[in-house]
Amino acid sequence: MTLKTIINAIKYEKWCQLLTVLMRLTVGGVFVFSGFTKGVDPWGTCYKITDYFYALGLGQWSDTALFLAAAIAAIEFMLGIAIVVGAYRRSAPWIALLMLLVMTPLTLWLAITGAVPDCGCFGDALHLSNWATFGKNVLLLLGTVYLILLNTSVRGIFGPAVQWMVMAASFAFVMAVAYYGYFTQPLIDYRPYPVGTRLVSQDSTDDSTEDEDDFIFIYSKDGVEHEFTIDSLPDEEDGWEYVTRYHAKRPRGKVIVQDGSHNSIAIMDEDGDDVTLDVLGDSRRTLLLLFPDLSDVGVASSFALNELADAALVSDVQVIGLTPASNNEIDRWKDISMADYPIYNMDDSELKSLARGNPAVTYIEDGVIKWKRTLASLDDVEQPVELSALGDDYDEDAILTRLMLAYLAALGVILVLNRSHLVIKHFFFKKKPKQ
Repeated sequence: MTLKTIINAIKYEKWCQLLTVLMRLTVGGVFVFSGFTKGVDPWGTCYKITDYFYALGLGQWSDTALFLAAAIAAIEFMLGIAIVVGAYRRSAPWIALLMLLVMTPLTLWLAITGAVPDCGCFGDALHLSNWATFGKNVLLLLGTVYLILLNTSVRGIFGPAVQWMVMAASFAFVMAVAYYGYFTQPLIDYRPYPVGTRLVSQDSTDDSTEDEDDFIFIYSKDGVEHEFTIDSLPDEEDGWEYVTRYHAKRPRGKVIVQDGSHNSIAIMDEDGDDVTLDVLGDSRRTLLLLFPDLSDVGVASSFALNELADAALVSDVQVIGLTPASNNEIDRWKDISMADYPIYNMDDSELKSLARGNPAVTYIEDGVIKWKRTLASLDDVEQPVELSALGDDYDEDAILTRLMLAYLAALGVILVLNRSHLVIKHFFFKKKPKQ
């Protein structure tokens, strides 16, 4: 008995059709979730793809990371929707299989080497270990193979004539989500520092709570990063290259996240001293200007930044620049931009988690984040301006709700147009009963 004979024998069994629907929802749902979480935060996806490039020794391709971030988000989301609704029943599982045949060996390599600690499959929404990610991909492979064999046993929700419309609507939706995420801020903030987070604990201003900070140094060798303490630094003559450093213990700059867990944030001066408490420990209103890549900030941005700084000065709001750049790069930027505000050093990953954009702007009152935006999304600042309300016009929940309702409405209209003839046929062209 051949495989084709077995498939033909079981494909129309009720249990087989129910299993097919379950596989569609499972495999397609994973792709939908993966594509959406990548699309909602294109900056984060771009950073993760860049990590992959450098881990693979392909750093010269990092300029394509943003395009790939948008493309992968769109492909995964559209492919997931196609599988869930039963569109392109033959081709969609094959495309999923091709993607998994690339991603599964890659995640196995990550699990073995640890070259990239987090695969970033679901952005910051859900973190899986590399081994868990590999196991997930193996299960998806099995589900995809099942769909290749038996997906045609169940009809799709949409007919073949309008399936391209479903894909077009899905593409428009995920790209609209990505647009807001890139040019303003992610519509869902999965990172540790959403609006409303208290950056500095109220008890951190007590000098008695201050502890000695412990540095952890990160060095890279053969594309793999390792952590070292001050007492165990590797010899650079053996091929180790310094990457960055961070604090393992920072109660002075303790961050309180809304779920009650604690993360750490550290602001360093040019001498490498922790000035987090001095900068953020009082009750002053603060405008943080974030430069993840100071060398990539255009001179034109300095005019908008200086206008913000002037408006802050009038409103008695302190302005602070934060960047992982070196002291020489900071001095060069100050000369070019004629910036009067102080610029401190901050760990690269923490800075990118605080807000998306290069540059980005974050407003803090009494140690609590009130709003954050990319600089490009802010209107021209005309004095006088109330900085506390400058970012209030961006309502992430309302925007996402409107986009989702518009997307669902579009799918509903397509479904009605596609299936209305069946309703008409059922109600108006019933066969007359025999006399």
